[in-house]
Amino acid sequence: MKNKVKSVITGALAGLANGFFGAGGGLFLVPLLTRWIKIDERKAFATSVGIILPLSIISAIMYFMKGSINLLSALPFLIGGTVGGIISGHLFKKVPIHALRKIFALLILYGGIRALFGF
Repeated sequence: MKNKVKSVITGALAGLANGFFGAGGGLFLVPLLTRWIKIDERKAFATSVGIILPLSIISAIMYFMKGSINLLSALPFLIGGTVGGIISGHLFKKVPIHALRKIFALLILYGGIRALFGF
Protein backbone atom coordinates (compact mmCIF):
# COMPACT_ATOMS: atom_id res chain seq x y z
CA MET A 1 0.00 0.00 0.00
CA LYS A 2 2.80 2.41 0.90
CA ASN A 3 4.44 1.92 -2.51
CA LYS A 4 1.11 2.60 -4.26
CA VAL A 5 0.75 5.91 -2.41
CA LYS A 6 4.31 6.81 -3.39
CA SER A 7 3.53 5.86 -6.99
CA VAL A 8 0.41 8.06 -7.06
CA ILE A 9 2.35 11.00 -5.59
CA THR A 10 5.16 10.47 -8.10
CA GLY A 11 2.65 10.33 -10.95
CA ALA A 12 0.93 13.49 -9.72
CA LEU A 13 4.23 15.39 -9.65
CA ALA A 14 5.03 14.17 -13.16
CA GLY A 15 1.57 15.16 -14.38
CA LEU A 16 1.87 18.63 -12.88
CA ALA A 17 5.31 19.17 -14.40
CA ASN A 18 4.16 17.79 -17.73
CA GLY A 19 1.09 20.01 -17.81
CA PHE A 20 2.94 23.16 -16.81
CA PHE A 21 6.22 22.73 -18.66
CA GLY A 22 5.50 20.25 -21.47
CA ALA A 23 6.94 16.79 -20.75
CA GLY A 24 9.10 17.92 -17.84
CA GLY A 25 7.76 15.02 -15.81
CA GLY A 26 10.91 12.97 -16.37
CA LEU A 27 12.70 15.50 -14.20
CA PHE A 28 10.65 14.16 -11.29
CA LEU A 29 10.11 10.64 -12.45
CA VAL A 30 13.62 9.28 -12.87
CA PRO A 31 14.96 10.40 -9.47
CA LEU A 32 11.76 9.43 -7.67
CA LEU A 33 11.50 6.07 -9.41
CA THR A 34 15.09 5.20 -8.54
CA ARG A 35 15.41 6.62 -5.04
CA TRP A 36 11.89 6.63 -3.64
CA ILE A 37 10.20 3.72 -5.42
CA LYS A 38 13.50 1.78 -5.69
CA ILE A 39 13.33 0.87 -9.38
CA ASP A 40 16.53 -0.01 -11.23
CA GLU A 41 17.93 3.06 -13.05
CA ARG A 42 17.68 1.66 -16.55
CA LYS A 43 14.08 0.58 -15.89
CA ALA A 44 13.36 4.00 -14.39
CA PHE A 45 14.46 5.77 -17.59
CA ALA A 46 12.30 3.44 -19.70
CA THR A 47 9.35 3.58 -17.29
CA SER A 48 9.54 7.37 -17.33
CA VAL A 49 9.04 7.35 -21.10
CA GLY A 50 6.08 4.99 -20.74
CA ILE A 51 4.49 7.28 -18.15
CA ILE A 52 5.19 10.52 -20.00
CA LEU A 53 3.50 9.41 -23.24
CA PRO A 54 -0.03 9.17 -21.79
CA LEU A 55 0.55 12.29 -19.68
CA SER A 56 1.69 14.17 -22.77
CA ILE A 57 -1.38 13.04 -24.70
CA ILE A 58 -3.64 14.28 -21.89
CA SER A 59 -1.78 17.60 -21.69
CA ALA A 60 -1.91 18.00 -25.48
CA ILE A 61 -5.67 17.40 -25.48
CA MET A 62 -6.13 20.02 -22.77
CA TYR A 63 -3.98 22.56 -24.63
CA PHE A 64 -5.73 21.73 -27.93
CA MET A 65 -9.15 22.29 -26.35
CA LYS A 66 -7.94 25.70 -25.18
CA GLY A 67 -6.75 26.55 -28.71
CA SER A 68 -3.07 26.65 -27.73
CA ILE A 69 -1.77 24.03 -30.18
CA ASN A 70 -1.32 24.37 -33.91
CA LEU A 71 -1.10 20.73 -35.03
CA LEU A 72 0.24 21.67 -38.47
CA SER A 73 3.14 23.56 -36.89
CA ALA A 74 3.81 20.63 -34.56
CA LEU A 75 4.00 18.05 -37.37
CA PRO A 76 7.72 18.46 -38.23
CA PHE A 77 8.59 18.11 -34.54
CA LEU A 78 6.46 14.97 -34.28
CA ILE A 79 8.24 13.46 -37.28
CA GLY A 80 11.68 14.31 -35.89
CA GLY A 81 10.69 13.14 -32.43
CA THR A 82 9.48 9.84 -33.82
CA VAL A 83 12.79 9.28 -35.60
CA GLY A 84 14.73 10.26 -32.47
CA GLY A 85 12.60 7.97 -30.32
CA ILE A 86 13.18 5.02 -32.62
CA ILE A 87 16.94 5.62 -32.70
CA SER A 88 17.21 6.05 -28.93
CA GLY A 89 15.05 2.97 -28.37
CA HIS A 90 17.58 0.91 -30.34
CA LEU A 91 20.62 2.48 -28.62
CA PHE A 92 19.25 2.50 -25.06
CA LYS A 93 20.55 -0.94 -23.99
CA LYS A 94 23.97 -0.21 -25.51
CA VAL A 95 24.61 3.00 -23.55
CA PRO A 96 26.23 2.39 -20.15
CA ILE A 97 24.12 3.48 -17.18
CA HIS A 98 26.80 5.92 -15.98
CA ALA A 99 26.62 7.66 -19.38
CA LEU A 100 22.81 7.82 -19.20
CA ARG A 101 23.10 9.39 -15.74
CA LYS A 102 25.52 12.03 -16.99
CA ILE A 103 23.48 12.81 -20.11
CA PHE A 104 20.34 13.15 -17.98
CA ALA A 105 22.14 15.40 -15.49
CA LEU A 106 23.50 17.60 -18.29
CA LEU A 107 20.04 17.96 -19.82
CA ILE A 108 18.58 18.99 -16.46
CA LEU A 109 21.46 21.41 -15.89
CA TYR A 110 21.12 22.87 -19.39
CA GLY A 111 17.37 23.33 -18.97
CA GLY A 112 17.83 24.89 -15.55
CA ILE A 113 20.44 27.37 -16.76
CA ARG A 114 18.27 28.33 -19.75
CA ALA A 115 15.22 28.81 -17.52
CA LEU A 116 17.15 30.77 -14.93
CA PHE A 117 18.95 33.13 -17.29
CA GLY A 118 16.41 33.21 -20.12
CA PHE A 119 18.62 32.18 -23.03
